Order: sequence, then C-alpha cells, then structure tokens
Amino acid sequence: METTTMDDLINAPSPSPQDLEMTRTPPWGTVTVLEEGPRYRINRIVIKPGHHMSTQMHYHRSEHWIVVSGTARVICDEKETLLKQKESTYVPMNTRHRVENPGSIPLVMIEVQNGEYLGDDDIHRLDDAE
Repeated sequence: METTTMDDLINAPSPSPQDLEMTRTPPWGTVTVLEEGPRYRINRIVIKPGHHMSTQMHYHRSEHWIVVSGTARVICDEKETLLKQKESTYVPMNTRHRVENPGSIPLVMIEVQNGEYLGDDDIHRLDDAE
C-alpha cells in the first residue's frame, strides 16, 4: 500500500483549469465553464431577472444557446427573438449579439462555443460604441 506524505501533497502539480469547474460572476449573473476541449467550450450561463449581457461579437467562434429555464430575449444583428425553456438559437461568427432576461426568474442557458480560438480577448464589446 502506498502512502501519501505531506511533501507529496505540497509538491503535487496544480490541476489544470480544464480539470476545475470555473465560475465568473459579472454583475448580471454567472458563467460556469462545464467542459472545455480543442475548438469547443460548454458554459452554464445564469442571467438575473431584468439584466443582460453586453452587446458583443466574436471573430473566431460561433455560439449556440439552449434555454434551460426562464425566458431569453436574444438580439442577433437587428433581429429580436424570445426563447423559452427547451428552445435554442445559433449565433454565427462576426455577428452582433446580446441576450437579456426580461422575466421575473433567473434565465439559465447552456452555451456551446465552437471555433479556432476561444480566448476572452475575442469578446469585442460594442455597448460603449453605441
């Protein structure tokens, strides 16, 4: 039987970010990375009632949003759509988009990002330019 010493624990490599569930808490809600791999990332997004994400676009990835609970108002370029539980939408690369929660309960969505590059510096926020 092999025993683990305190030195083993101290000197063990840190888990990679892919091995940890990571949650960010912007003012409008939370984003939790559920899984990440080459060319894809899966997030659970929760948007508080009456709040919205910034208007943004991405040059290197597309996004697919699936509503788990609540109501989403999605603005994709100039088209506005209301989505409810079990409904989804696709946001192509290079498309202005924003999601809002017009309801009275939290909006919970699963987001699947797909593309050559998924870094946070490919989030081009457009709210300041409006």
